Amino acid sequence: MADLQGEVVAPAEAGELDQPAPPVPVNVPAPAPDPHTLLSRHPVADGYCGLPETLRTLPWHDLELGETSVESDLPRLRAGGTGALLWALDATADRPLTAVLEQIDLINNVVARYPEGLRLARSASETADARAHGRIAVVIGPAPAAATGESLGTLRALHALGLRALTFAGASWAECEQGLTRFGEEVVREMNRLGMLVDLTGAARATAARALAVSKAPALLTRSGARALNHHPDNVPDDLLAELGERKGLCLVPCSAARTGPELRDVADHLDHVRELAGPESVGLSGMYDTGDAHPEGLGDATGYPALIAELQGRGWPEEDLALLTWGNVQRVLRVAEFTARAARQRRGPSTARP
Repeated sequence: MADLQGEVVAPAEAGELDQPAPPVPVNVPAPAPDPHTLLSRHPVADGYCGLPETLRTLPWHDLELGETSVESDLPRLRAGGTGALLWALDATADRPLTAVLEQIDLINNVVARYPEGLRLARSASETADARAHGRIAVVIGPAPAAATGESLGTLRALHALGLRALTFAGASWAECEQGLTRFGEEVVREMNRLGMLVDLTGAARATAARALAVSKAPALLTRSGARALNHHPDNVPDDLLAELGERKGLCLVPCSAARTGPELRDVADHLDHVRELAGPESVGLSGMYDTGDAHPEGLGDATGYPALIAELQGRGWPEEDLALLTWGNVQRVLRVAEFTARAARQRRGPSTARP
């Protein structure tokens, strides 16, 4: 009996039961995740990395242990929250195709050398699979149009080797008064049929406008900021940004002192500007690492991405827009290009057009 009495709860004090229950919070937003947590959920799909050409100049490298000769070794990519990279290809004036083929060969060898860190990806599903298995996806491209030698057969061969984006600037069929020649328009259609992305970085205004009009798939600007903020020739005017947004294309803002400015906040300014004009579904990131470009302070390599995300959070970017910026928009563009290609292949076979 004594034991039972010891378990009796003491009565409430007078008036205690009359107190109202504490209010239940309604529609209180969850606190924003810290940048590292956000990047673990939505890693950066970096739109332009010059590592292939840089590695060709090195007698030896070790990307897994850390390589002081490059800006994109695996420890720094992981620390910065990078989940995918578009590896850009360079081309010499005298032998552009040979240079591109050698770099594709190098990319395959590098990915094979670091299977625990890198995985080659030729589609949106393969980039997602690489991320799911803790690897950084490597997408080949962009490559300069000069590598095709004005041959759609060569274009198809490069696509079969994994090339997924082609830069139009400098191509003879993309430098005319109307923007694209008839053959240039056929290049766009064939790229749509293949699922290859059009890169309009550095292209003339008329070329960009015509390519956007002809292409059924979204186009890219792999390393362009806003010309309203910086007059670099590869940056784009406001009207083109608005048109890009209307067509659900993607402007990848570079971490380049020459193109965006010397400070991290300058890059954030360009991201704000592109997001405002083109929309949150049309803005992404381009590190420009291992290209020889000087980088803004605080973004000297990929480990600076968390600081950039923190700056954008401070400017009021919601998590859903940051998720699009880092990962979602590149995935969408890759996936839409694939859907477009499937539909195009039902309508037409390989083009035999010539310049």
